[in-house]
Amino acid sequence: MELRTNRFKRDLGHRQQIGMFSTLGGAVTTEVFGACGFDWILLDTEHSPNELPDLIHQMQALAALDVNAIVRPAWSDMVLVKRILDAGAQTLLFPYIQNADEAAAAVSYTRYPPHGVRGVSGSSRAAAYGLIPGYFNKVADEICVLVQIETAEGLKNLEAIADVPGVDGVFIGPADLSASLGHLGNAQHPEVQAALDDAFARLRAKGKPSGYLTTREDDAARRIAQGVSFVGAATDTSIITNATTSLLGRLRQR
Repeated sequence: MELRTNRFKRDLGHRQQIGMFSTLGGAVTTEVFGACGFDWILLDTEHSPNELPDLIHQMQALAALDVNAIVRPAWSDMVLVKRILDAGAQTLLFPYIQNADEAAAAVSYTRYPPHGVRGVSGSSRAAAYGLIPGYFNKVADEICVLVQIETAEGLKNLEAIADVPGVDGVFIGPADLSASLGHLGNAQHPEVQAALDDAFARLRAKGKPSGYLTTREDDAARRIAQGVSFVGAATDTSIITNATTSLLGRLRQR
């Protein structure tokens, strides 16, 4: 058996990839959205009721589809990351990274010694339960590390974070960033938007792939036009609630 190629990592920076965040914790729901044509679906454990068995079921559902799974750990924590990687995740989005040291620590959690501190298991789901020959020598090539910048401190250290070896892409989180800049709940505030524009321009100047999440179609289109590498255009909850309230609104007007 061969190690699965990380197509998201292969395409990162070479073509734009449009995705969504899956937050409801159900494999069937994730499978439905996975069949809709997104390039990637992020399985969230930071702000969602997803636990390890839920992640495995959702990754199994997505494995049969032409869509890449990304997992966001609840925190940049060595034990959490070890378990998620052993479960089979290949691309991780680390939340709340504020400086180069934190980014380097995140990378180290995804690498085996001597290049990192990931705990060793050759019989995990990621290693096809021991059926992939030479797994330990191949796995790092298929691991993709994305770090999430979501504070003013993180923006200040953006270039240093992007330069950390092993960081494959930098995601700018508008919700927490707006709070950090004093505009809680208002990611469209001009100061927040200016900070986002500046961050993406700085990442573009370095040639570092960038990412973003919004639930507004116009905002997603703007970031795609800006050249952001991977854009989250919705969440499962935003798709469901927007469609439902729109339907009810139309019916009640008749």
